[in-house]
Amino acid sequence: MAAVISPLAFFSAAAASTGATAPKLPQIPPPQKPQIIPVLQSKPSLSSLTAAGSAIAIATIVSTSPPSLADAGPAFNVYYGTAASAANYGGLGGNANKKDSAEYVYDVPDGWKERLVSKVEKGTNGTDSEFYNPKKRSEKEYLTFLAGIRQLGPKDVILNNLALSDVNLQDQIASAESFSAEEKKDENGQIYYEYEIDGAGTHSLISVTCAKNKLYAHFVNAPTPEWSRDQDMLRHVHESFKTIGSY
Repeated sequence: MAAVISPLAFFSAAAASTGATAPKLPQIPPPQKPQIIPVLQSKPSLSSLTAAGSAIAIATIVSTSPPSLADAGPAFNVYYGTAASAANYGGLGGNANKKDSAEYVYDVPDGWKERLVSKVEKGTNGTDSEFYNPKKRSEKEYLTFLAGIRQLGPKDVILNNLALSDVNLQDQIASAESFSAEEKKDENGQIYYEYEIDGAGTHSLISVTCAKNKLYAHFVNAPTPEWSRDQDMLRHVHESFKTIGSY
């Protein structure tokens, strides 16, 4: 069996026979341990923490704040009108005891004032109720009625008849820059005539209908500057008018 000779023994034997010095094998250095470099972590400053906390607090307040009152829009109060005759008219105004006997309703902007209608005025032109803006008295709404009318006639005839007892309406129609008239029906099939008159310096919305053997006419008037400013509110007031009870 052949003997296995290691390389080291071979070099030693060869050196002994020739008298030469055996070559030294290269020394393999021992493995070095990896150097650990410490990493310093800086702590957040007090000012940065305060700023972050303030930003979170502000975001929470904004997200949970209630809506602004400016976005709520104008408020209205419902007026109940009785359309009582001049003989039965007490001239006391108010609205507390009218709801049960009311024949019509409309909305009144919050803050508007009621003008008490006299018996004479009620008996001559049929004015039953009136409210006005105390900041501009010519911005107002009012209702007139005529008894003994069972149904509406042609739209132009009805408007001319209303103008006979209202000089301001006559002037406005005569000087109108634009005029429109249309017919509408409510959910009960009751007919309403809707007029819009843009006159010299004044804008008017008029709604006319017949019920209980009476003709009711609801007016909304405003000078041009107030109309431009309050148009949405005034249209709401105009559209809120309706008769109630049996027809």
